[in-house]
Amino acid sequence: MKLLVTGGAGFIGTNFIKYWLTEHFDDEIVNFDKLTYAGNLENLKDLENNPHYKFIKGDVADPDDVRVAMTGVDIITHFAAESHVDRSILAPATFIKTNVLGTQVLLDAAVEHKIKRFHHISTDEVFGSLELNDHEKFDENTPYDPRSPYSASKAAADHLVRAYYHTFKLPVTISNCSNNFGPYEHPEKLIPLAITNLLEGVKIPIYGDGKYVRDWLYVIDHCRAIDLILQTGKIGKTYLIGGLTKDISNIEVVKMICEIMNKNFDQSVEFVKDRPGHDRRYSVDWSKINKELKWKPDHDFKTWLQKTVEWYKNNKTWWKRVKSGEYQEYYQKQYGQK
Repeated sequence: MKLLVTGGAGFIGTNFIKYWLTEHFDDEIVNFDKLTYAGNLENLKDLENNPHYKFIKGDVADPDDVRVAMTGVDIITHFAAESHVDRSILAPATFIKTNVLGTQVLLDAAVEHKIKRFHHISTDEVFGSLELNDHEKFDENTPYDPRSPYSASKAAADHLVRAYYHTFKLPVTISNCSNNFGPYEHPEKLIPLAITNLLEGVKIPIYGDGKYVRDWLYVIDHCRAIDLILQTGKIGKTYLIGGLTKDISNIEVVKMICEIMNKNFDQSVEFVKDRPGHDRRYSVDWSKINKELKWKPDHDFKTWLQKTVEWYKNNKTWWKRVKSGEYQEYYQKQYGQK
């Protein structure tokens, strides 16, 4: 079987490719990535000589690029997306082009090539925000209520995927996941930002009062869930994928990181002006995928947060190059200009 993984040089895509080629070593993977600031081929350097792995540089919003990448593909796993909420507030148009138009271009190509499965990776942020201190959770029937250009663009993409299922009978599945954490995550996101700032002796910025609650999912648990959806998930259905955390706020996450790294919390953080439209709380009900596909998260937050801290400690060269943008030079040295 041959998989096209869009955005495979990013955080979750990288982990998925490594996971898939370990668990399904007879399959082939085409990694299709534009290599924006968030895409890093150094993540997959150990696969360069693997005959089951191929990289193609291209843009999901470019039909010609997509057509080249689609050759012989059986399954599409669509990770490629602009994903940082802060950046979507500064430049919404980029998110619309990649997340909405890019998804539509891929869907057209999937219909044309009679793809056996189109799996779209989405986010719990499409459902909006929950109140603090209540027991409500997002599930597959929660109405969409996106609050940022990022979440609105992902909501639009979800609707397009469903429309192509109904209109063109394209075999699709969708998963909406909570916040992932683990190795290879770009240091603009909360957990790696906190870890790397502490390693550099720089204070950790915390938005507003820091009481923003997220559901944390270890990235390998996410990969396992996608694997199950591709194997036994029902065509046309959506599955929510969440972690093992229970209403842990951003400020508590940072306190845990400070404790793991033996840093004084009060001396290590600075509270900064809140961002517009900041969602207060996310919480994911993953009972459907547990009941239907027998999936559950295996990695608890505390243990695997500590292991994530250790990964960043042991990979300083990687994240320092990411923070400086130097990792882009790797592509130029390896592949030259497109």
